[in-house]
Amino acid sequence: MSFRIVKINSRCKLETRLNYLVCLTDKETKILLDEISILIIESQQVCITTALISELLNHHVRIVFCDAKHNPSSEVQPYAGSKDTYRKLKKQVDWSQENKDRAWKRIIEQKIHNQAFVMRSLGLETTLLDGYEKSVSEGDRDNREGLAAKVYFSAIFGSSFDRRNPVCEENVYLDYGYSVVLSAVNREIATLGYLPQLGIHHIGETNTFNLGCDLVEPIRPFVDFVAVQQDFQKDDFKSRMLNVLSMSVRCGTRTMLLDNAIHDYVCSAINALNEEKSELLLPIAFEDDAS
Repeated sequence: MSFRIVKINSRCKLETRLNYLVCLTDKETKILLDEISILIIESQQVCITTALISELLNHHVRIVFCDAKHNPSSEVQPYAGSKDTYRKLKKQVDWSQENKDRAWKRIIEQKIHNQAFVMRSLGLETTLLDGYEKSVSEGDRDNREGLAAKVYFSAIFGSSFDRRNPVCEENVYLDYGYSVVLSAVNREIATLGYLPQLGIHHIGETNTFNLGCDLVEPIRPFVDFVAVQQDFQKDDFKSRMLNVLSMSVRCGTRTMLLDNAIHDYVCSAINALNEEKSELLLPIAFEDDAS
């Protein structure tokens, strides 16, 4: 399975040759395409050939482009991820609301569970979050997710923290980390042949990744954990935040790297929705979480 996250942050030309990504600067650097999971093009002074883009998509590599401020702004994904895409899309469109609500309940339970672990790792009390996790309804009609988030972010970042403040340093770190894991989730959805636009809870008309935004929720706390455990600097947080995908986590009963766990988790989520059995959705949790 591909495992390398490649970030390009300086002027160069990217092309492909003999199944390699070739980076041309004053010297030539080669990376085997089969080893790459995500290519992040941070610099706007990069020239990339269409042949390379095509080969990257054939190898199911997620290509992320950044804006002038070096923040992820867009992604490239193939139209179809499998040969039976039509059948899969028809199945996806037919997912019932009750089915989606049951899956969303399980997703939010796991998200709050992981948030509580982050709080415990900081020595914080988790009674409220534990209660919210146990009282999530189908479709989270009582908004336990929102209530938990309010308690959670105030606890780990302080009572003055505002998640909606785009210039807050912590939000800059979180947004970048969230974009990295969302990209990995979207990659798996597209590879499986499903539409990331059709979500089970997120329904934004301008959101290209509604389903990805749904499935990424239990994974966000892994980014939060990295953010609160490391002393980031403005000039190094991006490269260090990329390491989140190399965290060792548990998915179901197996321990693996987060990037690999995302594959198993997304597959299980799609299977749970297709079979209308929410219990098939694998829990994805911190490796040291004994609960």
